[in-house]
Amino acid sequence: MNVFWFLPTHGDGRHLGTAEGARPVSLSYLRQIAQAADDLGYHGVLIPTGRSCEDAWAVASAMIPLTQRLRFLVALRPGIGSPTWAARMASTVDRLSGGRLLLNVVTGGDPAESEGDGVFLGHDERYAVTDEFLTIFRRVMAGETVDFEGKHLRVKGAKLLYPPLQAPHPPLYIGGSSPAAHALAARHHDVYLTWGEPPAAVAEKIADVRRRAAAEGRTVRFGIRLHVIVRETAEAAWAAANDLIRHLDDRAIAAAQQAFARFDSEGQRRMAALHNGRRDALEISPNLWAGVGLVRGGAGTALVGDPETVARRMREYTELGIDTFILSGYPHLEEAYRFAELVFPRLSIGQKGPDVRTNLTGPFGEVIANDILPQRSQS
Repeated sequence: MNVFWFLPTHGDGRHLGTAEGARPVSLSYLRQIAQAADDLGYHGVLIPTGRSCEDAWAVASAMIPLTQRLRFLVALRPGIGSPTWAARMASTVDRLSGGRLLLNVVTGGDPAESEGDGVFLGHDERYAVTDEFLTIFRRVMAGETVDFEGKHLRVKGAKLLYPPLQAPHPPLYIGGSSPAAHALAARHHDVYLTWGEPPAAVAEKIADVRRRAAAEGRTVRFGIRLHVIVRETAEAAWAAANDLIRHLDDRAIAAAQQAFARFDSEGQRRMAALHNGRRDALEISPNLWAGVGLVRGGAGTALVGDPETVARRMREYTELGIDTFILSGYPHLEEAYRFAELVFPRLSIGQKGPDVRTNLTGPFGEVIANDILPQRSQS
């Protein structure tokens, strides 16, 4: 499996829905997280998008020279920019990063935010624009000179002079729970992403996208977006989950849910339905906790438990066809280390951290009494 981490470009902290324990977004802090993810062996990092975030492309560009192997899953926003402009930008970042760019196609789910960006289209219309956008984008990235006239987009003689390093283009990822999203994934994308729903619901999505992709003569890989709260014991993990939301009051939850209600995103509707704004039944499936979604938009569920339990739940998703896990945890710097140290040894992952056998200070820890090398626990 490929395990990603997350760059919190909209802020980070120890608690949700409060300024208590909050951390500002800074180049220094983002660098720490990106370099930790790189050193620990994460496959890549997701960089979020939206008006509440720092710009994903600018952040990715800043992180490229600070990392060595880490891949960057960066938002591509059809409807906001032209497909040829996006192709030039993506090709540049892919070349300068040494082929470490991945593209997360985001159609937008908040009508108020879309209108602020000049996009006055309904849900299915946005997917129609994205279909035309990707048709042009993929052909240009593959080296074609493109004439195209659709309902929403038109280009004449569109071409890309400097191709990306990854041929024919950096891999395309997409999330979405609506029929329109599934159809688009089947037609254009390399990886379909779901937010963290119970396994049975995820299995239904995978089956639908697979069926649609087969009808297009294509195959699609699958990934899942989750938060994680892992501790050495289950009791400590659930205590940490409760601590994460201990500053939330009913007023903050109600305000957040009212704001999410204006979204026309099917995925956001499904996230909200997992808890209905209530905090008395948040474990919606074994070790799958919906507390994050009380106030956070988008991915709102977390895997909670001891290392072996969390690894087992992840393996249950892989049995459904998931091979990509895009994870996050609060605070993101500490949790990147915690998850890698506690759970990576229990997973079969596609990328490992650097070989530290020649490092005199590790990986055995601090020498006991200046003379004795500590041993790993046998438990």
